[in-house]
Amino acid sequence: MTFPFRLGFESPDYLWWLMALPLLWWMGWSHLRVLGAWRRVFALIVRTVVWTAIVAALAGVQLVWTSDRVTVMYVLDQSESIPSSKRTAMLDYVIESVRRHRNATRGDRAGIIVFGRDAMIEIPPYDDNVPPIRRLESLLERTDATNLETALNLAQASMPEDTSRRIVIVTDGNENMGEARRIGSRIVDAGIGIDVVPVLKEAGGEVLVEKIDLPTNIRKGQPFEARIVVDRQGAKSTDPDKPVSGRLRVKQKVAGEEALLLEQTVELQPGKNVFPLQHKIDQPAAYTYEAEFIADEDEDDSLTQNNSATGYTYVRGKGRVLLIHGPEDLGDFELLIATLRDSNIEVTPMPTTQLFGSLAELQPYDAVILAGVARVSGETTQTITSFSDDQIEMLVRNTQQLGAGLLMIGGPESLGAGGWTGTELEKAMPVDFQIKNTKVQGVGALALIMHASEMAQGNYWQKQISIAAIEQLGSADKAGVVHWTMNGDKWLWGGSKGMLEVGPNRRAMLAAVGRMTPGDMPEFDPAMRMAVTGLVRTDASVKHLIIISDGDPGPPSNSVIQAFKDNSITISTVAVESHGLSDSRRLQDIARATGGKYYAVKSGRALPGIFQREARRVTRPLIYEPPGGVTPQIIFPHPVVDGVDSLPPITGFVMTQVKDSPLVQVIAQSPKPSTPENATILATWTYGLGRSAVLTTDAGARWTNAWTGWPGYEKLHSQLVRWLMRPTGDTGQFSLATQVRDNMVDVIVTALGEDDSFLNFLEVGGSVLDPELQPLMLEMEQTAPGRYEGSFPIDRAGTYFVNVIPGQGNAPLSTGVTVPYSEEFRYRQTNETLIAQLASMRPEGGEAGLVTEPLEAVLDDALLSRDTFRGGLPLARRIRDAWPWFVLAACVLFFTDVLVRRVAIRFGFLKSWWKQMIGEAQPETATVARLDQLRQTKEDVNKQRRASPRFEPESIDIGGSKESDIAGLDSSSGRSGEAPNASRPASTAGGSDESSPTSYTERLLEAKRRAKKK
Repeated sequence: MTFPFRLGFESPDYLWWLMALPLLWWMGWSHLRVLGAWRRVFALIVRTVVWTAIVAALAGVQLVWTSDRVTVMYVLDQSESIPSSKRTAMLDYVIESVRRHRNATRGDRAGIIVFGRDAMIEIPPYDDNVPPIRRLESLLERTDATNLETALNLAQASMPEDTSRRIVIVTDGNENMGEARRIGSRIVDAGIGIDVVPVLKEAGGEVLVEKIDLPTNIRKGQPFEARIVVDRQGAKSTDPDKPVSGRLRVKQKVAGEEALLLEQTVELQPGKNVFPLQHKIDQPAAYTYEAEFIADEDEDDSLTQNNSATGYTYVRGKGRVLLIHGPEDLGDFELLIATLRDSNIEVTPMPTTQLFGSLAELQPYDAVILAGVARVSGETTQTITSFSDDQIEMLVRNTQQLGAGLLMIGGPESLGAGGWTGTELEKAMPVDFQIKNTKVQGVGALALIMHASEMAQGNYWQKQISIAAIEQLGSADKAGVVHWTMNGDKWLWGGSKGMLEVGPNRRAMLAAVGRMTPGDMPEFDPAMRMAVTGLVRTDASVKHLIIISDGDPGPPSNSVIQAFKDNSITISTVAVESHGLSDSRRLQDIARATGGKYYAVKSGRALPGIFQREARRVTRPLIYEPPGGVTPQIIFPHPVVDGVDSLPPITGFVMTQVKDSPLVQVIAQSPKPSTPENATILATWTYGLGRSAVLTTDAGARWTNAWTGWPGYEKLHSQLVRWLMRPTGDTGQFSLATQVRDNMVDVIVTALGEDDSFLNFLEVGGSVLDPELQPLMLEMEQTAPGRYEGSFPIDRAGTYFVNVIPGQGNAPLSTGVTVPYSEEFRYRQTNETLIAQLASMRPEGGEAGLVTEPLEAVLDDALLSRDTFRGGLPLARRIRDAWPWFVLAACVLFFTDVLVRRVAIRFGFLKSWWKQMIGEAQPETATVARLDQLRQTKEDVNKQRRASPRFEPESIDIGGSKESDIAGLDSSSGRSGEAPNASRPASTAGGSDESSPTSYTERLLEAKRRAKKK
């Protein structure tokens, strides 16, 4: 008989205590002698079992099950360096391999993991064949790298431990992230085998444009030479020495414009080929160069992802400022632009309709001015433009990480009144755009009516526009949403009240919007009645309603429209996928009757911008225009106002809230309103490596007309902009170099003094932004006299912006490091060394893995004949702690030991019971004889008692006692168990004979006489 499990011990050293068993028997054998032979042996056996159970529990006894089931995880390399035909063949191989070799009776399991830069489980291990899938469902985020270590780690974690385990890797072995050898050793130590199916690189040529090398120090008007390095690797087997011909093209990009610098036919020899390019830069700016090679024959170049490389350089001139303005507002800032140019500051205007598209376009500018612009501008669906989240983040990172200045100038459509509330830009400013002070009545109310439309992803876009509108509102503003349900029109929150304050409820509002499912509203009237009632109840100074619909609900009544007009509530309508002219006209009439705007859109992508613009209507209370104007006061001495004694009066500004930070410096303040934290006119602070400032009034077009003829206008604005600008001093004594090496970028700064001596012990700091505008760590430290080095990792292609400040007071050093493509696209043969090393690792108790036949686009039968579910693996063990059960058994048996020693149990009844069970009855004569014997014994006892002599004296009065009473006492004494005529020694009195027998009565009488004599 074989058991499905065996015993194991976690701490087997405790088993030495079992050697005390002989001592236990020796002591118990003598002390338990009184129990008898059988009870003594039984008690010692029980005591032995108790002691054994206690020792086993101390040793951590475990139940160990073994299994010969096999789990195989197929790990498939889906990186882009492997041809798509072979990536497809991997699936066919797995499906057929599992079908042929999986032992269903044994319960084998199979699963699939796919990997590139990261890894995901395509099919978890399960006990069935792999279904005939034709494509992968797992969407790998990035396949531009091969990270075999991550895939193996995931495979180990996903395999069950109650089976034998094997990993089958299908790869070319060209890992460029992680270290597969290290993780492979850990895997085999865990008892997991590794097989490898190699993917061989096809023979052929490959051309890589390695880099376009630009000088580190390029000055305006100075000729320089750029070098394009092209590497030719591999070749066609027919003629490996034949040159590869193709076209080499070089482009230059600056400020969104592209120019072709070179296009010529070249021939590539095996190895590296260098092509020089003579060039000259006439204007300071950020320049991007792109070199591309196009082979004449496809056979000469197997990969196209590595056929281009880019280079970045920045030519610095005098101080430059980028001024971003509204499409129609450039004239409002002509005086400011002229003033800055007169101060030798170059200004480049940029309308919001032609915004920058990358961080590189911001690098030529030492400061950026947002001149009274709103986040969303434009009046119609066709003209609406907005700053994207990425562009806002570029502005912020340009200041925080790269040291450029940032200035926001106020206006009726700027700051909080321009929809910048809640954005990243607000975090970079010294003031908040939301008013948190309850004493300031800057409250607006916004209601939304949501009607399910037939536009693609209609409900999704309705949620997005609701979120966009709510995020634009200030903390004190009110908001409500009406949507149609099966029970009619309902407020999304607030019950019958509907309108709630945004500040304490913003998070709950956004969550409710995410759960919203608007229905097909039959008519506008009930929903609009609810909206006007809720808006009238609020104490907001500006009230607005936005309706999004396809226009087919029934029109509202005239009384409802009149209620909106009587309470100065405007309505804007947005028609999405309207069903015709009549439906669109219905929405137009609603907007026109209340003084709102009408929009017609065909795509949901335009909706968030519309709602952000419309939400600005309720932020109008932030615009503060006191009657008669105010005169700002300079309250803080700052370099910005050096030589400025006082400021002229202004007629208005945008209210803000000063940030609670010691870094904020409020330079000028208005005497009104009565809350100083909301009366800021000019404030500055340091943000990261750069500086930012806010001027809450405008530049002379509306609120500061008195400033246009003021002599201090030029001094104030030029000093403000110069204070913000990135330092532009001479950097000739400092040089910045970068080098890309093994997925790292080395940054090297050389510092020399005016006499060419080394500058040591400088506090060199730096920052880096990756292509996704995420900051990276860059720590610089001195490694040699005048030499400072640092490094940062790279994991994606694109331009990395490096900004280094070589000591306090020195101008920053800026450069860009361009990674043209991932290491995945470099030409490499199959890494057969790594493949052999992984397969040769042998798990303890098992066999080493196999390197199978290579995977081809058409599956080979020799490869499919390899049994991936074969043996040669350590048997799987499943362990479960059993010591609690042993402790319980010891406790129960301990009471059995006490019972055996303290209670004597006779088991004769078991014999009679057994005989009755088997029907073996006792003879009847024996039973009768027993009863007769008992009856005869009873009769003999009764006869003996009747034959006993009785003492019956006469009735004599002796001392007041009758002899009959004494006789009765004697008779009673006889009944108590003492024979009345039994001989007793007589009491000696006088000359009486001591040996003569006397009765009890005589002795009693004698005792009485002696008592009387006394």
